[in-house]
Amino acid sequence: MRYTLLALICLLLPATVTAQEKEIIRVPGSLEGLPFSSAVRVGDMLYLSGQVGMLPGSRELAAGGIAAETRQTMENIKQVLAYSGSSLDQVVKCTVFLLNISDYAAMNEVYASFFENDPPARSALAASGLALGAQVEIECIALVGK
Repeated sequence: MRYTLLALICLLLPATVTAQEKEIIRVPGSLEGLPFSSAVRVGDMLYLSGQVGMLPGSRELAAGGIAAETRQTMENIKQVLAYSGSSLDQVVKCTVFLLNISDYAAMNEVYASFFENDPPARSALAASGLALGAQVEIECIALVGK
C-alpha cells in the first residue's frame, strides 16, 4: 500500500521539478586546450578545478618557493570565484595537494591569510606529483548567488 501511495505522489509532482542544469565556466585569459573547465556551477554550488600558482595567462609558476606559489594559487582562486559571482567568503570546502608534506606550515601560513574569518572546511594531503611541476594545488567548493 505504501509503495502505491508513493508512486501516486511521484506522478502528481509538478512537471517543473527537474534536475538542475550545470553551467561550464571558462575564465577569460585561461589557457586554452586544457581538458577541464575553470569551474562548474550547479544551482547555488560552484566547483572549482584545482588551481596551481601559475602566473595569469602563462604556464609559468610564481617564483619564490611554496609561499609564493600558494599566494598565486589563492589569487587565481579569487579570480575564478569573482568571475563566477562568488568570493572567498563563500568558500565552504578546500582540498590542498602538496608535493611535499613538509611544506605544510609554510603553505598554511599563506593560506590562512586569505581566510582570516570563518575559514572553510579543508583537507590537505601530499601527492607524488602535481601538474606543471607545481608544489601546491588547491581546489574549492563555494556558494554562489548568496
